[in-house]
Parts: sequence; C-alpha cells; structure tokens
Amino acid sequence: MKIRLIAVGQRPPAWVSEGFQDYARRLPREMPLVLVEVAPAARRNLPAERARRQEAERLLGHLGQKDHVIALDVKGREWSTEILAGKLDGWRMQGNDLALLVGGADGLDELCLQRAHERLSLSALTFPHALVRVIVAEQIYRAWTLLTGHPYHRA
Repeated sequence: MKIRLIAVGQRPPAWVSEGFQDYARRLPREMPLVLVEVAPAARRNLPAERARRQEAERLLGHLGQKDHVIALDVKGREWSTEILAGKLDGWRMQGNDLALLVGGADGLDELCLQRAHERLSLSALTFPHALVRVIVAEQIYRAWTLLTGHPYHRA
C-alpha cells in the first residue's frame, strides 16, 4: 500500500520538509509515504470559492480510481491513534492505495469532500498547513508502530 499526502502549497520551510521526511523514512518499504505538492491558486482578485475549485482540480488530478481518499477537514471526525492504526491495517488488507487531501488557505472544495471516503479532523485547533504535513506523517508512523508492537507509542 502506498500512502500519498496530497497537499496544496509548495516550498515549505526546511524544518517542515525535514520533519516530514524523518517520519516517512521510518516507514517500511511496503508502506511508503510520499508527499505530493500542488500549486496554490493565485489569490489576487480571485474569490475564495474559485480558488478552492482550482486547487480541488489540481488535488483530484493526482488521485487514482481505486485510491481510498481521506479529506482533512475541520468538520471531519477526530480519530484516536488506536482508531487510525485499525483503519490503517484495514486499508492495507484491502490493497488499495491511500490518499490524504490537504487544502489550501481556504480549505477543501466540495468536490474534494464528495470524492473522499472519509473526513478526518486532526483537532478543533487550526494548524498551519505546512505543520499538518509533519503531524500527519508522525501519526501514520505512530499508527504503524502500534500495529507492529514497536515501543514508540505509549498509550
């Protein structure tokens, strides 16, 4: 199973790239975590709805038909690490690739939310989009360690 984090935004700060790569490198070869960056919409004189739609088209262009899609959305459900680990194990058994969508400054367009099989909220708090990349990578790694009995996760 391949996991792709498909995110609006390019050229994050070095600490974001380093943090994401640190956790991605820890995952096994049979479950690689890959970051796909898409360009944000040019927001100059562009209504938020049109910007979100442009970004949605770019995000959706990276999805395969069989991908299990998760939209990161503030209105989504919050999962515990244990729930994420169980879901990760189930997706792995199904054999489909996993795609997580992260919107731009104005969030995800309805097209992305409709395409998603599930909606996930990382927290009721608002995080910078770059930081979300590191949080997601760490949580996927943590869920993997929970499944494999590695001592990284302490409940």
